[in-house]
Parts: sequence; C-alpha cells; structure tokens
Amino acid sequence: MTGIVIAIDGPAGTGKSTVSREVATRLGLAYFDTGATYRVATLACLRDGVDFAQTSDVAAMVATMNVELILDPRNPHVLLDGEDVSAQIRTDTVALTVSKVATNLEARPILQELQREVIRMETVGGLSEGRGVVAEGRDITTVIAPEADVRVLMTADDEVRVARRAGEGADLATVREAVLGRDRKDATVVSFHQAADGVHTLDTTDLTIEEAVRAVIGLAHEAQL
Repeated sequence: MTGIVIAIDGPAGTGKSTVSREVATRLGLAYFDTGATYRVATLACLRDGVDFAQTSDVAAMVATMNVELILDPRNPHVLLDGEDVSAQIRTDTVALTVSKVATNLEARPILQELQREVIRMETVGGLSEGRGVVAEGRDITTVIAPEADVRVLMTADDEVRVARRAGEGADLATVREAVLGRDRKDATVVSFHQAADGVHTLDTTDLTIEEAVRAVIGLAHEAQL
C-alpha cells in the first residue's frame, strides 16, 4: 500500500500553508509547498541575471538548477546550490516576480513534473517513510495530483486575504499586488478559484486555523475508512 496524498489548492492568504503544515504535523506526513518550487526558480533566475522575457532561457534555468526540498512540516526549507534560501524566496522581490516563472509555458511543465515526482516519492518512502504527504499550491487537485485521496480548495474573501498577509508595518499596496496581482496573473494558466468536480471547498473567511485543520483532518479520516 502507498501513503495518503492530501492536495490543497487556493489563492494566497486563505491559510492553506499554515493549515497544510499543521495537518501534516498531526498526521505524521511530509509537507510540500509546491509554490516554493516556482519561488526558488525565480530566485535562481534573478541571481543568474536571466531575462524573464526569454522563456527558453528561464526554462533552461529551471531544468538545471540545483535545488533540494526539505519537507519537514515543523521546519520546511529550500536549498539552492546548497544554500538555505527559505527566507530569500519569501521576499517582496521574488513575490512580485514569481508569476513570470509560473506563467512560463516552457518552465511550468518542468516544475510540474518535479512536483509529481516529489509527491510520488513521499507515498513510498521519503521523509514520511511512505505515510504520505500534504501538498499545497494552485493546481495540485486538478493537474499535479488529481487522484489524491483528499482534494480541497481553500477560499476566503479578498480583503481578508490581503489583511492576513499584511503584517505590521507592511506596505499595503505591495501586499495587495503580491496577493491579488499574482492571482490575476496566475489565473491565466491555472484555475484555482472554483473547485473542480470532486474537490471539497473550504471557505476560511470566518474560520480559525484550528477549525480549518480539523475540517481537513476529518476528510482525511473519511478517505481512509
């Protein structure tokens, strides 16, 4: 038997990362933020001076970059050329640029195949020793793992999502563009606002993190019955 796959999609600010990590922790699963693969690819291109307008050059960087993903839900991190870049891939510069990689139709399939392989490995071994993985992103329920045991689309009101991402002292305009602007750009290549057939919708606008975690764990238990 292979491990469970829990796929969680949704736009930024819905709480999917926090919920996914907590679900993975409680169930003893690996945690895979697929968005980090796009972010680290963006950082690699920025560092190497790759012109994002040259789609083939971006794809070449994506195909050859040296990346290692640590899927520990308590301490997930990303290594680029052996350097921990977990903080760097969360900067405003990367956040405002990442859609140039995510919407690159040459680079995207390369990263998608990487994501499928990471998920597959966690169902037979890996960090979780085969127990499985919680994978979150924007197309996991439909493109990357459409046969996942549990598929959830997390949603929330736009203003609530922006407010969640706007920490104390943050520039609201920058946060709004990073959240809603990226949504608009990514929506040109992937649908993540409406649940596909068989995908559960979880609106977190008025939910606490604990309530959302319990809802996903409940679906996981049902899937394993």
